[in-house]
This record gives sequence, C-alpha cells and structure tokens, in this order.
Amino acid sequence: MNILLVEDEERVADFIRRGLKAEGFSVEHVVDGELALGFLQTRDFDVVILDLMLPGISSIEVCQRMRARANTTPVLMLTALDSTDERVAGLRIGADDYLPKPFDFEELVARLEALHRRRVGYGSTPDDEVITHRGLSFDPRALEFYVDGRPVALSSKERELAVLLIKNIGRALSRERILNAVWGTQSDPMTNIVDVYIGRLRKKFGPEGDAIVTLRGAGYRLD
Repeated sequence: MNILLVEDEERVADFIRRGLKAEGFSVEHVVDGELALGFLQTRDFDVVILDLMLPGISSIEVCQRMRARANTTPVLMLTALDSTDERVAGLRIGADDYLPKPFDFEELVARLEALHRRRVGYGSTPDDEVITHRGLSFDPRALEFYVDGRPVALSSKERELAVLLIKNIGRALSRERILNAVWGTQSDPMTNIVDVYIGRLRKKFGPEGDAIVTLRGAGYRLD
C-alpha cells in the first residue's frame, strides 16, 4: 500500500512511519493539512492516515475538501479525543474509520488492510475456513495445526505465531509486528524470543518448517 500520513507530532509520526515501512508499505509523511491537500492533488494514495488535531487547516476541512474534489481515497483518522461528537462529525463528512490514541500497531495495520480491501474489492479467507499450505494445515475452529494430517502439539505462543504466519502466506512479517501480535510489545524483552520460537516451529513442523524463510534484517515469511 501507498500511504499518506498526516501527523504533526514527530514522535507518533516516526513510530508509525518506521512500523509501516517495516511491513513493506510506502509512506509519505506531511505535518499539516495544506501540505496533505497538495500531495493529494498530484499523487495517488491507497489510504490517508489523518490526525484529528492538526495545525492550520483542520482535519475535518481536509476531509471535506478531499470529498469535494471527488477524491475517494479511504481516510483513517487518529484521535486522542474521547468525543463521540468529533468522531460522528468526521464520519459524516467523509472519514472512513477512526482509531483512538494510544493504539495497538497490529490494529492499525489491520484497519489499513480492511480499508484497502474495501476499496479494491478483493476477498479474504473466512475465519472458520481450514487453511492448507503444502503439507501443513490449520483448522481455526479446533485451533489445531496438522502436518500431513497428523496433529502437532503447540504451546499457546507457538500457536499464535503459527497462525500469524499461515494467515500471511507469502508476506514478509517484521519482528516488530510479530512481537506486537504475539507478545503485545514493540520491543523484544528477551532479545531473541522471536528467533527462538521460529526455531521451535521449524522443528515441530519437520520438513514443512523449511517454508518459514528468514529475511535477513527484516523478519520472516511463510513461502
């Protein structure tokens, strides 16, 4: 995805930018609404992340001008305000979704993917459908993994990691995203916990474990 990030708080912007780039997204960052509108006139984006509180032109006005120009790019608004009125106003003038600060990075990625799917119209695997990859399969109803039809005994964290991998076949997953999704943190509290658990999965999956590929300096991918 090609994303326009409109955020004036540098610490928040840097966190989002680094995380999304680690996921393989392209991110253009601007600090106010005027610059955002200029970019939107000359370039196409898949999603706009728009902070609710901006200097100069308000985010509400940015969204209004976008829609008045027939720009249908999905808008995800970030807000530190716990105001229903503000959220309702934004949704009514063209915002597509809201995410309150502080937020979980995994949720941000999931919401961006959902907005993109909604726009391009491609489907996703139903939550209760068995996922099969080579000799490996996952039954979400039983929360059970199988290798060549035989169940594999996994700990809860091993299972969470395996589910993340098999639901993202062919997609690079950064260590930061894996940590956030499985351990609920952005930093590695045990220095190499992700690598250790990847090693456990490879061993338990046997020959099928070779499909878990190490991306040096980036993360892992289930090929």
